[in-house]
Amino acid sequence: MTNVLLIDDDIELTNLLCEYLTEEGFVVETTADGRIGVAEAMSSSTDLIVLDIMMPRMNGIEVLRKIRQVSDVPVLMLTARGDDIDRISGLDLGADDYVSKPCSPGELAARIRAILRRSARAEREGSVEELRTGPLVLYPSSRRAEWHGAQLELTGTEFTLLEVLVRSAGQLVSKQEISLRAFGRPLTAFDRRIDVHISSIRQKLGTRADGQPWIQAVRGRGYQLLEG
Repeated sequence: MTNVLLIDDDIELTNLLCEYLTEEGFVVETTADGRIGVAEAMSSSTDLIVLDIMMPRMNGIEVLRKIRQVSDVPVLMLTARGDDIDRISGLDLGADDYVSKPCSPGELAARIRAILRRSARAEREGSVEELRTGPLVLYPSSRRAEWHGAQLELTGTEFTLLEVLVRSAGQLVSKQEISLRAFGRPLTAFDRRIDVHISSIRQKLGTRADGQPWIQAVRGRGYQLLEG
């Protein structure tokens, strides 16, 4: 059974989503208070969190920030339609995906399953002891990265994207393929989350001796992680 924690102060929507997800086989706990949500998120029984951004007392961004200080539990954000600032902030802090409100229960359930499939796949691939290219080493089983022998601090989404590029090091990977391999769904129009995360990763890796970034962007086509 998958335990989902729903943190949202919209009682009507929460009841609707809770009823639907329960019928779909999920075990759902709910809270309308972000502070309580942070405490509940620390429970080992929580497999995934659905988190609304707009809440009183403690908003979703602050809740996510506190959760990510101690846990890498998958988080699906609920954002206002067209609110790119909150969406990008959530992704930067390590949200795994987002859905714009109002959303249908069916879409939410599908997104939850996609995240869980990615998590399960990551665990299976974690049987590979390490992935190495040049000064970069990834340990999929522990979701840990090293850069020039030192720990590389990455969000959960950044690790997933970088792992896709490392597994295809030296090859151009289209953004559509990155989306499918990292997020389990096709890239949609105007979706810039891959670009946002790749930009953050590039800043953390810095430049090569020749001054070129380690991750090359090919306009309109995709990204390539350079080898050696």
